[in-house]
Amino acid sequence: MKYNFLALITVLVFSYTSVKAQELLSEKNSFTHQDTLRGTITPERAWWDVTYYHLDIKVEPAKKYISGKNTIQYKVLENNSIMQIDLQPPLKITKVIQNGDSLEVKHDGNAHLIQLISKQDVGSIQSLDVYYEGNPKEAIKAPWDGGFSWKKDENGNDFVATSCQGLGASVWWPNKDHMYEEVDSMLISVNVPRGLMDVSNGRLRKIEEFTDTKTYHWFVSNPINNYGVNVNIGDYTHFSEVFDGQGGNLDMDYYVLKDHLEKAKKQFKDAPRMMKAFEHWFGQYPFYKDGYKLVEVPYLGMEHQSSVTYGNKFMQGYLGRDLSGTGWGLKFDFIIIHESGHEWFANNITYIDIADMWIHESFTNYSESLFVEYYYGKEAGAEYVIGTRKGIKNDRPIIGYYNVNKEGSGDMYPKGGNMLHTLRQLVKDDEKWRQILRGLNTTFYHQTVSTQQIENYLCKETGIDLTEFFNQYLRDIRIPTLEYSIHKKELKYRWTNIVDGFDMPIQVQIGDDDSWIYPKAEWQTLSLDSKNATLKVDPDFYVEVKKL
Repeated sequence: MKYNFLALITVLVFSYTSVKAQELLSEKNSFTHQDTLRGTITPERAWWDVTYYHLDIKVEPAKKYISGKNTIQYKVLENNSIMQIDLQPPLKITKVIQNGDSLEVKHDGNAHLIQLISKQDVGSIQSLDVYYEGNPKEAIKAPWDGGFSWKKDENGNDFVATSCQGLGASVWWPNKDHMYEEVDSMLISVNVPRGLMDVSNGRLRKIEEFTDTKTYHWFVSNPINNYGVNVNIGDYTHFSEVFDGQGGNLDMDYYVLKDHLEKAKKQFKDAPRMMKAFEHWFGQYPFYKDGYKLVEVPYLGMEHQSSVTYGNKFMQGYLGRDLSGTGWGLKFDFIIIHESGHEWFANNITYIDIADMWIHESFTNYSESLFVEYYYGKEAGAEYVIGTRKGIKNDRPIIGYYNVNKEGSGDMYPKGGNMLHTLRQLVKDDEKWRQILRGLNTTFYHQTVSTQQIENYLCKETGIDLTEFFNQYLRDIRIPTLEYSIHKKELKYRWTNIVDGFDMPIQVQIGDDDSWIYPKAEWQTLSLDSKNATLKVDPDFYVEVKKL
């Protein structure tokens, strides 16, 4: 009877794995020409390096309409005369001008191929103006399905914001819409109806006043990724403070709807607490030149660089819920902590391809538990991250498909965080682990990176060959399972549900003694002092345990 039950379980597991494999194969074969144009470093992108943008637009909330231009300055890296600029319909490019010449544009869906006339000398700095207009895609469920959010506040005033991760910044402005390259600096000029304010990235340079409108000019002095650029328009009021940080005085500015000022002054006290904890764990805030802003928006929130957006309704946890189920998640405002954590992992260290989005989300998910640990102790932080395991589905690998703009499983959040928590146990030294996290942010300061670069860094700094560790947790959907049996005075144990070569050591308690064992795919044995010994696996390791 036992044999039949085990056989049934084996068949069910095999069937589930086969179905998942077929689903993943079908998904892989579903990508289109447009996916490739969006997700690949095409020849029409590779030959030029964007150095500066001036996005100069007018936003008309009454018509849900935007118009204007993006001045694109670039350095010529190789000989070419065709430039790919991305812009998604229903927005339209109306003209492109370089050196006074109107240029021909061939449209291929979201990609627009500009035929240049002027000589493009290698090493030269050139610029052109891309004019566009239209009713941009309206966000259905921001920030997950992004675009423009055209809302009203409680007093009937327009309340407008952008969000575009994954979907792409080209959903609302023309640019080189691929993550492998960040513009060096950027000026964002936004004209809005009089009585409203625009808050964008960087520092406010000036406000121009006209009869019925105002133009706000924001300058970003640090490199910025495309989806990190944002526009936020509302009946805002402003308050601020100066944080005494590791890089000196840091301006921390807060923009909220006028009626929410008092609630924000209380709730936003989590912002300097966040900054203190994350500078401890990750090193100096990466954007002192541009400051830090927290801006209220009509959706949940997003990690826009130096302009973090907030819509958690001034509640603790995630809209009042504790995602860990431990109680620790109600000790802080989730959106302030999580989205600000992305300033280090997303905005400072940025993925080259969205397939590697785990670099953003796994580290930032893990940052939540580090925040808890900083203020409430190591045990509390561990309880928090372990509690998030209930959200893991193991439906798809964490790493997505390359060159087609496709991220991996949402497990990159809780599973990725628990993977890093597990890795910390292998390091064994908490201060060494902290220095590794800080070293990530100095080694890859203001850079775009690949999974392989992060893996190589962690292998080097931990002194551990983590190849199979990452293959298991990033590229496979199975949870490593420690099978064991105790018979008389002998412990037998092995790993199952693993990739080839997976041999992660694990900390256990045998009887009353803490020790490490070194399982492999083959059975290992260990002599025990007592035939009544018990085994308990350290819960800090994200594994399953099966006693035979």
